[in-house]
Amino acid sequence: MPNLRTSQPKAAVVYNPIKVDLGKLKKIVNAAAKAADWATPIWFSTTEKDPGQSATGSAIRRGATIVLAAGGDGTVRAVAEALRGSGVAMAVVSAGTGNLLARNLDLPTANIRDSVDIAFTGQDRTIDLGIVEIVRDNDEREEHAFLVMAGLGLDAKMIKNTSSQLKKAVGWLAYIDGIARSIPELQPVRLRYSVDGAPNRSLTAHTVIIGNCGALPGGLLLMPDAKPDDGILNMAALVPRGRFGWLNIWNKIAWENGVLRKSVIGRRIIDLSQDVRDVRYATGSDLNMIVENPEEFQLDGDEFGLVKSVHAWADPGALKVRVPKARR
Repeated sequence: MPNLRTSQPKAAVVYNPIKVDLGKLKKIVNAAAKAADWATPIWFSTTEKDPGQSATGSAIRRGATIVLAAGGDGTVRAVAEALRGSGVAMAVVSAGTGNLLARNLDLPTANIRDSVDIAFTGQDRTIDLGIVEIVRDNDEREEHAFLVMAGLGLDAKMIKNTSSQLKKAVGWLAYIDGIARSIPELQPVRLRYSVDGAPNRSLTAHTVIIGNCGALPGGLLLMPDAKPDDGILNMAALVPRGRFGWLNIWNKIAWENGVLRKSVIGRRIIDLSQDVRDVRYATGSDLNMIVENPEEFQLDGDEFGLVKSVHAWADPGALKVRVPKARR
């Protein structure tokens, strides 16, 4: 196959036409490419049938040096999945409500111009991808990548029940309404799980989340030890016990993880405090879960329907992401 790359770097933009103002985005990207002396950018729209994987494959074949993923978390996840192991970098142009990867990598979430500037002037950071093989109730198997979190139970039901119109109006706060809509169908998830080939253990939890990163919208830090480049996945199970169980969980992720861990004194307070057993953690490079009954499943904030088992593992260093240049 001939080498389609030119002497000039070339940017490709994979954009969600529902999420972005295409005219504004083209103006900013084309100007940035010209200023950086790059080739004319190439453009690919996502569709209902192709959330970004096929478009990204076309971008790679046409010699893209970098692919700008312009849209919500679903577009970013799809582009990353197609870039897995390619060596071609991804730049995130956030235009969604969660903007999960951007928040975890401290990338802009509200300024398109800043995001585009990083694409053309930044540096590459190598991170891991989480990979899952899910088994449907009919025994069909699917493999997908995720950047931030995969989960089943309450969080997946919340995403399924969140209004898309409300998300457009109030952003990530719409998930609070999704939680309220999910409470009537709230049932504990019964499952067996194994970490790195260890014997299966039984667990009953309201939510089980596998994380490549640890931060959620609103400053919530669910998995404080999760790092996107350590070759390890983190698992958090929410197991509310008694009348104050959910309050303990909220205190753990909002106050202890989100506030106290940011200071030396706060970390000392945590060390002296009794551990909250309503949130349970595990880490490993390979995780297996088999649920007693099919459960709703989500990847990076997108619903993926019912599954009866999940096999998740880390693919270390599988993706390059463009981040701001380090200050000297």
